[in-house]
Amino acid sequence: MTAADSARMHEVSDETAAIVDLVLEYSRNRLLAQDTPLDKPLPQAELVRLAGRTISEQGIGARKALGIFEHVLAPACISIDDPAYLSFIPAAPTKAAAAFDVVVSASVLYGGSWLEGAGAVHAENEVLRWLAAEFGLPEGAGGVFVQGGTLGNLSALVAARDAARRRGRSPERFAMVCSVEAHSSNISAAKVMDVDVIAVPAGEDGILRADAVRAALEEHGDRVFAVVATAGSTNFGIVDDIAGIAALKDEFEFWLHVDGAYGLAGMLSPLTRSLFAGVERADSLVVDPHKWLFAPFDACALIYRDPQLGRIAHTQHAEYLDTLTETGDWSPSDFAIHLTRRPRGLPLWFSLATYGAGVYRDAVSHSIELARRIADEIESRPELSLVRQPMLSVVVFEREGWTKEDYNRWSAQLLDEQIAFVTPSSHAGRTNARFAILNPRTTFERLVEILDTMTERRAGPSRTEGR
Repeated sequence: MTAADSARMHEVSDETAAIVDLVLEYSRNRLLAQDTPLDKPLPQAELVRLAGRTISEQGIGARKALGIFEHVLAPACISIDDPAYLSFIPAAPTKAAAAFDVVVSASVLYGGSWLEGAGAVHAENEVLRWLAAEFGLPEGAGGVFVQGGTLGNLSALVAARDAARRRGRSPERFAMVCSVEAHSSNISAAKVMDVDVIAVPAGEDGILRADAVRAALEEHGDRVFAVVATAGSTNFGIVDDIAGIAALKDEFEFWLHVDGAYGLAGMLSPLTRSLFAGVERADSLVVDPHKWLFAPFDACALIYRDPQLGRIAHTQHAEYLDTLTETGDWSPSDFAIHLTRRPRGLPLWFSLATYGAGVYRDAVSHSIELARRIADEIESRPELSLVRQPMLSVVVFEREGWTKEDYNRWSAQLLDEQIAFVTPSSHAGRTNARFAILNPRTTFERLVEILDTMTERRAGPSRTEGR
């Protein structure tokens, strides 16, 4: 092997120029495509047959590799930015954000330290300050973009426990309070931290209220280091009584963390802003731009009321890191459970700078208005019923007489026919259907078309589920 051979992958040459041209052409076509199919997964055996062996000593070349991706692998991935993607919590990155994600990768930026990425960190921090102001947090609030809500919640709760310890609290076992309907990532965080979860019953409407939290605080006392309030649950879009829970901080000592991974972006809309009263008293919060703020995967904004508490809890110390940690510069690696990171907040920054915040408010409001309109349509159909009125942009409903098997069959048929991706959900032991509406290109007419497939008895009821 010659020196030229070892550097071949990194040199600017005719070969690498051709590779870059291929990739950029594909990216441009994908970003500007108006008829991208929804697509669907394929069985493993079928992918093995179609793709063949792609990894070898000699390589198969960029053109063939990209061809396999374009014609075999990509069509086996559901297009999450499709307006008919209505399952889980979708993603719908703006064209500017998705395009700039290419720039971020091409620039090979490191976003872990101010020393190595000051310009990128500055731009990310401008977005974090804008979000903090939207949520009513004080001027000094700040944080970091992490991978997702799971890592954001875990990092915030680790900082909360660290703060409690430094205040002198040392119970036999720490505990955190959250709703029984809180996101599963909070439970996972507690398992990782080896702390107890005090799951407090929500009301019939799914809202966690102050009286239930008060009872838990009075019963468990000094063990409780944090209370997690949800600002838009994944299953229903429920916003807890954040103001009432926050008021308990006047009587009890605890860290208030607001998990707004999906729903906190609803504060941008005047239609729902009032639902989030009390967020301004949070000690930490998360919101995922890759959900309702139209950024590409993966980006979660973790914001601390007092960033210094996050820094103290998370800064890593090692001899080779001394040049970073001794300066006091704002290094994103100091504010969460990570060290290496890409500047994942930059696509959101570019999109916000390009379009302005007003368009974001309009896009969020569109989802809320559409959810309310389709909820009214569901209520007008005798064979359908709402499980709960939507608070934000998630609409949960049932088809009279359907079993879990009927919902599964209907869902599979929708995807097979490329009409929509709507996976069944459940609540209180009953299967239901659920629209998670985030994409501004989703239309009322498309949702009505999906409802029509339920009333045409294409899946067909087999027996009535017990009520």
